Amino acid sequence: MSHGFVSVEGLGKSFPSPGKEDDLIVFNDVNISIDKGEFVCIIGHSGCGKSTILNVLAGLDQPSEGGVIMDGKEVSGPSLDRGVVFQNYSLMPWLTALQNVTFGVKARYPKWSKAEVEAHSLKYLEMVGLKDTCKRKPSQLSGGMRQRVSIARAFATQPKLLLLDEPFGALDALTRGIIQDELIKIWGESQQTVFMITHDVDEAILLADRVLLMTNGPEAKVAESVTINLPRPRTRAEIIEHPGYYKIRNHLVNFLVERSNRKEEFSGLSGQPLVVDPTLEVDAQPEVNSIEINTNTTNTNEPSLSLKSVNV
Repeated sequence: MSHGFVSVEGLGKSFPSPGKEDDLIVFNDVNISIDKGEFVCIIGHSGCGKSTILNVLAGLDQPSEGGVIMDGKEVSGPSLDRGVVFQNYSLMPWLTALQNVTFGVKARYPKWSKAEVEAHSLKYLEMVGLKDTCKRKPSQLSGGMRQRVSIARAFATQPKLLLLDEPFGALDALTRGIIQDELIKIWGESQQTVFMITHDVDEAILLADRVLLMTNGPEAKVAESVTINLPRPRTRAEIIEHPGYYKIRNHLVNFLVERSNRKEEFSGLSGQPLVVDPTLEVDAQPEVNSIEINTNTTNTNEPSLSLKSVNV
């Protein structure tokens, strides 16, 4: 596989299975390469190991097999080089919104003065629309506001890799849309490298450069890497009008609904070409498929879907 800024190599995770000789294999032989500044989403059904992969990337969990290399160094534990935003906010309730952000910034930049730390923190709170409420504690904030503080804190520490574990899953649709827009704005300014878990196909298309699709567990694996080549900057209102949008969306939904449990399709054992539909031509049966939806609209033909046998 190609080695990017983040390289996940042969990752596997298993647990002892009570009363059985064989361990329960959650996922195995996961190989992912993420370029610097790339926004990658991973989608799959519950139980396929997405959160475990993210925790391994964060250094919060150890794999049973394989490892992770980031910026030329092996990931072996938590580090300020990797920031995490969880679904449940993870704020310190006794601190204000500003203090929650400055706490992380002070740890990241211990030589900065108090004024520098506060100004830097306020900048990111302003980016998520919370400058005027920065003195409130989490109990005085709505769920959406708390998640904005978490996002501001993660970006303010300027980690090399930002990990997002379904950060909008507990939010209502309107708040979710607002924070998605703010995340796009901050990522556009920072060009942060991001790895995000989501169950929302439309969210993945809006945010990601690539979407990784996982088969169902146990023994899950990353089956496909779908390139989202819709033009940036993106807004929800604009991308749904793009002629390539539903071609991408239909492929992702079809995988999740119809193909995610057909593991033999991605086994890589037959060596025979994989043909998803008559318009697809594949060189060989790859272990991981890299898919690019051609959204070129310079001609009148329907956008085409091409599948290339290269690893993610």
